[in-house]
Amino acid sequence: MQIGIFTVGDVTTDPTNGTTPTEHERIKATVEIAKKAEEVGLDVFATGEHHNPPFVPSSPTTTLAYIGAQTEKIILSTSTTLITTNDPVKIAEDYATLQHLVDGRMDLMLGRGNTAPVYPWFGKDISKAVELTIENYQLLQKLWSEPVVNWEGKFRTPLQGYTSTPAPLDGVAPFVWHGSIRTPEVAELAAFYGDGYFANNIFWPKEHYIRLINFYRQRYAHYGHGTPEQAIVGLGGQFFMRKNSQDAVNEFRPYFDNAPVYGHGPSMEDFTEQTPLTVGSPQQVLERTLAFADYFGDYQRQLFLVDHAGLPLKTVLEQLDLLGEILPTMRAEFDARRPADVPDAPTHAARVAARDAALSEEVTA
Repeated sequence: MQIGIFTVGDVTTDPTNGTTPTEHERIKATVEIAKKAEEVGLDVFATGEHHNPPFVPSSPTTTLAYIGAQTEKIILSTSTTLITTNDPVKIAEDYATLQHLVDGRMDLMLGRGNTAPVYPWFGKDISKAVELTIENYQLLQKLWSEPVVNWEGKFRTPLQGYTSTPAPLDGVAPFVWHGSIRTPEVAELAAFYGDGYFANNIFWPKEHYIRLINFYRQRYAHYGHGTPEQAIVGLGGQFFMRKNSQDAVNEFRPYFDNAPVYGHGPSMEDFTEQTPLTVGSPQQVLERTLAFADYFGDYQRQLFLVDHAGLPLKTVLEQLDLLGEILPTMRAEFDARRPADVPDAPTHAARVAARDAALSEEVTA
């Protein structure tokens, strides 16, 4: 199990004192949060990609490369790389470069993006989002797997005799997660290629995500990648912790009530009952998180959103310290319950070893 955090990079006013961080402060805070994540022993740090206010992460590979130069172990990822509005040729180049710079400790999560104005900014039509996702990913796969690409599609100028540089590190492309909150076509795409499927279950009841994850698992098996239980699944989550649960409730309430993403909607109590958001003690967060596998099945990656809604950097770092305290138990409990035939979370080293083993078998066959 890989356990980590993700950020959407929102610039939000702190409702308790009316202060709003500058873009510069928010970008610098993102770096400090990632470094703290490694310090407390987390496995993954992921950043989103947005091209509109009030968000700052418009260049994920720049941010991740900078973080990579200041860290040693943590896997660097994205919580969305926009496969619809980005040119797949540029995605291939940028993320292969990042892969080399951080010696393989990276992967990425592809997503459609649901901010409608962004599409025309990049010359795309949001009504074609699913078609763009499928075609662009097919091209990205070719760019990372074929030394010379000849290609023609519907949404991009053709390629003739094109070679993407640099080639993936060790000849093994970055691992791809496909992120989705509602689209079965994305689950189908992930299953077809044998990629990971990340269900960012932070807003809707678990029954919705159970259907999507089960569909992905069934299609993963259909395409011959393994049993449904061996499919590669990731989940989102949210928490706010204090040693005393009532202190957590009292402190987080104004942030919840005023956050643009869910403020002025359901009460915090209703939202925590219906979604994975847990506001309470570290033990409550531990127990709630361990229960995810009871209805989603055994999975490989758990990412938490902790730095949103105007929470100050000091508070976010305190949250990571508290997560670090329960992390060994969380990891041990997940590992203890996982059946032997359920694979570990993918890493670059493991994928290179698997490739080499397969090649060795071909030679001796």
